[in-house]
Amino acid sequence: MNVRRIDPYAERIRRNRLHPRHQEFARPAWRWAGPNGVTRIDPHAIGALGPNGIRRIDRSGAVVETQPLASSPIESGPSRRMVVIDDPAGFVMVVPECPEGRLSDHDRDLFGLARQLADGQTLAVTAVTFQGAVAGLEEAGADRWIDLSATVDGDTHDPESRLAALVSVEAAMSPRHWLFADSFPGGGDLGRRLAARLSRSSSHGANARAATRVWQVAEGLALSRAGDRQDIQRELPRILLALPECAKPVSETRHEARPVSIDAVGSMPSAMTSSMTAVGVVDLGRVAVDPQQIPLSQAPFILSGGRGVGDWAGFHHAAEVLGASEGASRVAVDDGNMPRARQVGATGTFVFASCYIAVGISGAVQHLQGIAKCQRVVAINRDPGCDMVKRADLALIVDGDAVLAAVCERLGQPRAAEPSEAVSEAGSGALSKEEHYHDAA
Repeated sequence: MNVRRIDPYAERIRRNRLHPRHQEFARPAWRWAGPNGVTRIDPHAIGALGPNGIRRIDRSGAVVETQPLASSPIESGPSRRMVVIDDPAGFVMVVPECPEGRLSDHDRDLFGLARQLADGQTLAVTAVTFQGAVAGLEEAGADRWIDLSATVDGDTHDPESRLAALVSVEAAMSPRHWLFADSFPGGGDLGRRLAARLSRSSSHGANARAATRVWQVAEGLALSRAGDRQDIQRELPRILLALPECAKPVSETRHEARPVSIDAVGSMPSAMTSSMTAVGVVDLGRVAVDPQQIPLSQAPFILSGGRGVGDWAGFHHAAEVLGASEGASRVAVDDGNMPRARQVGATGTFVFASCYIAVGISGAVQHLQGIAKCQRVVAINRDPGCDMVKRADLALIVDGDAVLAAVCERLGQPRAAEPSEAVSEAGSGALSKEEHYHDAA
């Protein structure tokens, strides 16, 4: 009998998009945009095959496909085809935002769009980063890598210095295209600054005018979103500011990401250097922000509680110590433990946190839909078979109140006992002491 086996390690890699081998085990896309902008759906790729061979459709993200993988087993090496370009005819520059020092989903989409522009023309896709160590550039599709961390501090907001570094790269390599993420204040601001700088040069002219909100490139044309059901089509410019999901990430090839050094000072034209002496933006450092004042849909770190939380005072204290925004399941909100504005899920707020910690949440389908776009999910629950544990990238099968109290104590900020709790503990201690004397007698 042909019994279908499930590899839990492969399933965990497939759920975790930050894993280095995620693209190797990810299932193929079942939804894409056609050349005329119409969304196409492959009905054969929707859902997942269960152990009994029946296809189930689960949009919560808790279940992954258990169909046997076409690639090699997990013990073998990567199955991607290696691509090396020794003598490129030109360059396509990609400036990823790299939040928290790693590539985001939007950054991988940019590299996918760059490969559409480079493949077939022997162009080298070059990543230009302001961080010293960025992992995953080889799998993302970068043939070259320019590290500008020695010239520009990637942790500070200094757009003029970043612009000067990009202008030096432009003068040294003269790339065919520049790709930025159309987001503010990251790639959207920097890409527009570069377009304004290059448009002053007579050699570039109107071709340096950036195409914003790009979501598709085909046949030498760029298609940009202008509004609801309205698109702008124009010739492919040198600078493109692309939206998320502008292209499919690279999943079949592996590239070299060969480091390239650029002299940011020596290669910069003197005219441009003199025009950049006046600094218009001064970084005064980070401003402390109350995590509870951040909208839940924009919070990068969320500590969420459910019915399994028994000590809500300790939960609030842990969120304050960790610097996390508070969230809750629908049950916790209905019980009156959290306000309705903090409800996470399809019936509450969809969240896109980099780290989401679920304490005492079983994982209803509406809640799992709300956290489908979170990068890392940590579940703390007593039930090892709940759906939240199956969805999580890391699961702790233990009491959530005890874990939060231990974390606060480890960080040197334990919660002070309430007067009522102190009296209760004193009473219970005295009672146990009397019982001890009674037993000894």
